[in-house]
Amino acid sequence: MVDWEDIEKQDSEEELKKLKVFLFQENMRIAQEKKRLEEERARLVKLQEDFLKDRVVLRDELDELNRRTLNERKRLKEENLFFDKKMQILTEGFKALEEDKRKFEAEKRAYLQRIREAEESSGDADAAKVAEFLFRSIGSNSLGVRKRYKDLLKIFHPDNLFGDLELAQALSKEFQKRRDL
Repeated sequence: MVDWEDIEKQDSEEELKKLKVFLFQENMRIAQEKKRLEEERARLVKLQEDFLKDRVVLRDELDELNRRTLNERKRLKEENLFFDKKMQILTEGFKALEEDKRKFEAEKRAYLQRIREAEESSGDADAAKVAEFLFRSIGSNSLGVRKRYKDLLKIFHPDNLFGDLELAQALSKEFQKRRDL
């Protein structure tokens, strides 16, 4: 620290000039340092403002991402439930189909046994009666008649191992008759 009383006591003008130059340089250095610090402070304030803006933007993006994630999880959960329901329906359908197949096979065996017995006793089965019997549970539903005809033709077509030409012809006649109703 400068003692001003000592300076005033000294009459040396050269020392006063040196002191003035020193004070001027010191004032200039302090002014430059003050300006630099103010610029640094302004830069830091701007960085802080940018940081806060970026933080808000990042928070908004994170909130949006969390919202999308929750929506996707909810959608995925709903899809899984829907898939499980569809799988359950298919499983039940296959079980019912398998049961129907077993019943049909049992009816087929019983019916074929009756036909064999009838052939053995009378020597000749009436194919028209057999065809009528095979179509009797369908009624007059045209789609059901068509499906039954195709299924029966797959089984009894003459080109198949257990096929029968006479029965296939009788099935075709019965199909034509029921289709025209």
